[in-house]
Amino acid sequence: MENQKIQIFDTTLRDGEQVPGCKLNTEQKLIIAQRLDELGVDVIEAGFPISSPGDFNSVEAISKAVKNATVCALTRAVKEDIDAAARAIQFAKKPRIHTGIGTSETHIKYKFNTSQDEIINRAAEAVYYAKSFVDDVEFYAEDAGRTDNVFLAKICSEAIKAGATVLNIPDTTGYCLPDEYGAKIKYLKENVIGIENAILSCHCHNDLGLATANSIAGVINGARQIECTINGIGERAGNTSLEEVVMILRQHPRLGLDTNINSKLLYSTSQMVSDHMGMLVQPNKAIVGSNAFSHSSGIHQDGMIKNKSTYEIIDPKDVGVNDSSIILTARSGRAALAYRAKKIGYELTKLQLDIVYLEFVKLADRKKEIIDHDVHQIIQNSNIGILV
Repeated sequence: MENQKIQIFDTTLRDGEQVPGCKLNTEQKLIIAQRLDELGVDVIEAGFPISSPGDFNSVEAISKAVKNATVCALTRAVKEDIDAAARAIQFAKKPRIHTGIGTSETHIKYKFNTSQDEIINRAAEAVYYAKSFVDDVEFYAEDAGRTDNVFLAKICSEAIKAGATVLNIPDTTGYCLPDEYGAKIKYLKENVIGIENAILSCHCHNDLGLATANSIAGVINGARQIECTINGIGERAGNTSLEEVVMILRQHPRLGLDTNINSKLLYSTSQMVSDHMGMLVQPNKAIVGSNAFSHSSGIHQDGMIKNKSTYEIIDPKDVGVNDSSIILTARSGRAALAYRAKKIGYELTKLQLDIVYLEFVKLADRKKEIIDHDVHQIIQNSNIGILV
C-alpha cells in the first residue's frame, strides 16, 4: 500500500524571519524560496504582505519565481490585509491566502475584547472575502492549542462553509503535550462539519521543546499538512523543524506517511538558510547539526566501526552529509585510533597499537580533539619502526 503524502508547508520566510536579527532582503528570500521549491516543499509561505512594502515586494517576486510549490501569503482577518495578499500573489501559479484570527478565551477576552460569536463572524467573513480572490484559502485559529475543542470545531466548521480548503490548528504558545494535541486533531477530524472538504494542518511552536512531537502526533491523528521551518527557526524558541518531521516519517514506515521532500538536499538547505540568516545551527541539532553524525565515545566508536547500524539510524548520505565522523578525543578507545590510523595509511599490529595508544592518551588529555596530523606525529614519535 502506498504511503499517504503529508504536505510540507514551509514558513521559513515568514515565521522563521521573525527571529530577532534574521532580516532577509528580497534577493536572499528569492534564493531560499527557489531552493525550497527544489527541495520539494508543497507550500511556501512567502511573507506577510501588509506588514511592509519590502515584504509585499518579496512575496510578489517569489510568486513570480516559484515553479512548483503553492505560494502563500499571510493575513489577519482584515480586508486590507487580504487585498494586499491577493495583489502580492496574483502572479503565482498556485496562490493561497492564509487568513485567520485568535480563538482562545485569552485572545478573545484580552486581545480582541469581544465574544465568541463575533470571532466566528469575523473569521467567516475573512475566509469568504479571501475566497473571492483565490480558490485555495487556509484558515488559522490562532492559539488553537489553548482553545476549547467544542468552540474550535464550531469555528472550523464555519470556515469551511465560507470556503476554507485548509484548517491550520496552531499550538501558538507551544503549550500542548503530544497526546493533547493529537487528541485535538482527532476531535476536529470527527466533529468539524464538512471536514472531508478540507485538510487539517499542524503549526506548532517549540516553547517547551515539543513542536516536532506535537506535529507528528497531529498527522498520526489525521492532519495532512505540517507547517515547519528549516532548522526549526522561528519566534521565541522556534517552530517545528522541517528536517526532523521529514526524517521521522521516513524512518517510521509503519506510520504509512511520507513527504515529497528530497532529503538529500536537507543538509545543504540548512547551511544555506543558516548562512543567509546569520543564525548558526546548534552542533547537536537533530539531522543537520555538525555533531548529528559524529561519534566520540569509545564504546560508540567501536560499535560504529563494526557496524554503523549500532549507533546510526539514518544513513548520513540520505540527508546530504558525506559520511559519519569518528572524532578522536580522550574518550576514544584503541579501535577508533586504529581506524583513524588506517585511514591515513598505517596498519598497526596489536603491539604497535598498544604503544601508540599510550602516547595518544597523553596528548588527548591536553587537547579537545586529535586530528590526522596529530595521529601521524604520535605514530612517528612512538619508536615502533613505522616510516612513511
